[in-house]
Amino acid sequence: MKAPFRIATAQSRITPDVRENGRQVRDLMSAAKAAGSRLVHFSEGALSGYVKSQINDWTEVDWGALREELDAVSNHAARLGLWTVLGSNHRLAPPDRPHNSLYVISDEGALVGRYDKRLCSHAELSDWYTPGVEAFVFDVDGVRFGAALCIEVQFPELFIDYGRRNVDCMLFSAYSNDPIFGLLARAHAATNNFWLSVSIPALSDNRLSAGLIGPDGYLLAQAETNGVELLVHGEIDKESPQFDIAINKARPWRAAVRYGAIYAPRRVTDGRIDDRTSFFTA
Repeated sequence: MKAPFRIATAQSRITPDVRENGRQVRDLMSAAKAAGSRLVHFSEGALSGYVKSQINDWTEVDWGALREELDAVSNHAARLGLWTVLGSNHRLAPPDRPHNSLYVISDEGALVGRYDKRLCSHAELSDWYTPGVEAFVFDVDGVRFGAALCIEVQFPELFIDYGRRNVDCMLFSAYSNDPIFGLLARAHAATNNFWLSVSIPALSDNRLSAGLIGPDGYLLAQAETNGVELLVHGEIDKESPQFDIAINKARPWRAAVRYGAIYAPRRVTDGRIDDRTSFFTA
């Protein structure tokens, strides 16, 4: 039997200073490793800051400092042997606008991939970001992860697609305090039968909190909603009897339902089916 995969979900404080953000990120990485986590997951804009909150104009961004902090985080991931998923702006060649991204850094400090937010909000698309174009999945120790950002939680088709890609755990990062995001995240976890990690910033007016949701849609771990900077720890255990129905029964059955394979052989030809304006004849 494989040991459960331990994951840390961050609720970090984000400032306009990328150096300070980098320090906080590395401190939380160290805490995640000390608690036995294999991967730590950060919020949208955790390193770079988020537009309209810490960033009012792209000319304010010190891209050189941000690049150095990305290197420092990668080096720290290698020292710790810790997978790190980090929200940050990704610069494109000017005048193209940046991507709003999640960097995936391996336990050897290598950048193994990047998810770029595809479904940007109206404000993001109008003034701030270039949208991404594709889903992103990666595997760690036999666990498959997918990624989504903020307003994308409003689009179930993205999460259904990740379910079809056999994702075991979704990493959902947001810069938000809207509790509806938490409800939608739980719904996506329950209907697709995967774990879902919700990482948000530590905000003084938090009505949403970071946490880990099980493949049955129920919360396994949840942070406080008072703006405290902290980590939430949880486990992904595909062999747990607690999730036998969700993983081994509901998930494959729902996949068959979506493809229609279980219904087609049971459909019949009967004149009473086509007559929808009459009650049946006894």
